[in-house]
Amino acid sequence: PETQLCVCCKCEIFSDFPAIEWVLTFHNNGTGHTPIIEDIQAIDTAWDFSRDGEIILHRALGSSASRSDFEPVDEVMQPNTEISLAPIGGRSSNTTVFPFFNIEAPGEGLVMAIGWSGQWAMSLIKNSEKSIEVRAGMELTHLRLQKNEQIRTPKIMLMPWNGDDRMLGHNMLRQFILRHHTLQKDGKPVTAPIAASGGPACQAPLPGFEEFNQATVHNQIAWAERYRQLGLDAEYFWIDAGWFEGRWANGVGNWFARKDGFPDGLRPVSDGLAELNFKFLLWFEPERVFQGTWLDREHPDWILKFPDNPNGLLDLGNPEALHWLIEHISGMIKEAGIALYRQDFNMDPLSFWRANDEADRQGISEIRHVEGLYTFWDELLRRHPDLIIDNCASGGRRIDLETVSRSIPLWRTDYQYFEPNGSQCHTYGINFYLPTSSTGNGYPDKYKFRSAINTGVVLGWNLYLPDFPIEQARDLIAEAKRIRPLFYGDFYPLTPHNTGDDVWMAYQFHREDMKQGMALVFRRAESADSSIALKFCGLHPDKQYEVTVEDTGLKQTLTGKELNDGMEVEIEGTPGASLITYSQV
Repeated sequence: PETQLCVCCKCEIFSDFPAIEWVLTFHNNGTGHTPIIEDIQAIDTAWDFSRDGEIILHRALGSSASRSDFEPVDEVMQPNTEISLAPIGGRSSNTTVFPFFNIEAPGEGLVMAIGWSGQWAMSLIKNSEKSIEVRAGMELTHLRLQKNEQIRTPKIMLMPWNGDDRMLGHNMLRQFILRHHTLQKDGKPVTAPIAASGGPACQAPLPGFEEFNQATVHNQIAWAERYRQLGLDAEYFWIDAGWFEGRWANGVGNWFARKDGFPDGLRPVSDGLAELNFKFLLWFEPERVFQGTWLDREHPDWILKFPDNPNGLLDLGNPEALHWLIEHISGMIKEAGIALYRQDFNMDPLSFWRANDEADRQGISEIRHVEGLYTFWDELLRRHPDLIIDNCASGGRRIDLETVSRSIPLWRTDYQYFEPNGSQCHTYGINFYLPTSSTGNGYPDKYKFRSAINTGVVLGWNLYLPDFPIEQARDLIAEAKRIRPLFYGDFYPLTPHNTGDDVWMAYQFHREDMKQGMALVFRRAESADSSIALKFCGLHPDKQYEVTVEDTGLKQTLTGKELNDGMEVEIEGTPGASLITYSQV
């Protein structure tokens, strides 16, 4: 009553999932500043399970451009021992953590997700044999609210599950995200694209071709024409960093097409691509501003800076900067015919935010920037209903419940481009929690391509190789389109996660609504075993399934019980990949 501070909790429950999520907002309705508000926790509660016993926290690592990106972490919670989790540097899935969790107890569990595209923090303590304490929020809040000011906190989602298999919780989360936190088109989740690229990863015959610094209207259309001449049925054409004045990497802040490559702007590119039945995908990095670029020169008051650091952070908490960004990027989307807007973020913002905060306003710069990011994306989607947003932050370093609600990570890691064993590891780890992501493939052989394919894939192919396998490339694109719907089903790991080169890795996707599924099976180069027994999951024991080994054409009818008990899979050469599909008879 003295300060007129109002705290509101907006909760949402769902008729189709046993989930609840909420966001807290703080409003200062008084005539002056509030006292200090600090250590705000969006959740601070005890969760009681039904039975005593072992409690396991299942989570994943974040992205750090390594083979261990999204690696599963399964930690038995010890009594009265705190588990503390937070990302590095202000990007929500950077390196150490991925803000999606499954807490397993005997016969039940609790799925939890955090929506905050900044520096969140979480702690868990097992305080009895069947109870845990959970706290989560921003890592640092110590601030006064000014007159008429309001702020929000991270979003929290909780969803309990029952059963003896923790994959029930993981798959419930996957389906919940598909239904309620994935971009929708015509009432269905958007389909991640099969995107062709004409950039340096394709080893284009252009001297000094680094990123897309030498990209022009002519050579990009020529690359797209080459795809069509060879009958390669990709859906989007991808132009990455370097198309703008100043080029990559020091031109970020010049969001204008290079005159030496695109004298009439980018519209001739999208028009040319449309004639070839491609949609246009274009890269931006609007939050990083390099010294001397247009934004830095014309609007230095919009940029958060450090001495001797050539990179600045566009302050999305500045209303003028946010308004300019919305108008400029939205205008480019319309004028250039951009169908898929790709947003990268190659810097850690946390130190910029905290250096900009006054002693009694710690946390406010982060709050305003994150709120501004959501406003920016929401407005782009409102103005351009058919737009898809790709969320890239040095790979997948800013993935959380709020970003996946607005975007898809089409380049989920910057780990060695196109290295297949790493791609298998990343697909395995991320699919416990996230049903839509993609990565790149550099050459169309079955092992490499199947290692990369998920709901989408980026084709970095050198189409000018004298022995480029055209027919196989066509077949693999067709295969990807055929099996793509299955990736949206339930996920089951069929082997342990392992980053080594001397093992097998296999995982299964099952669509009960389609009565179909598949397993992707990989024998890595140094594996001495020529076969493996795989126990399928999610099948009805008394139903019959027609099983097809796609590479040999072998078909057999097996019961669900037989598949659940184990099917022998052979791969003669190394490295080798097998695609096994099945449908219920």
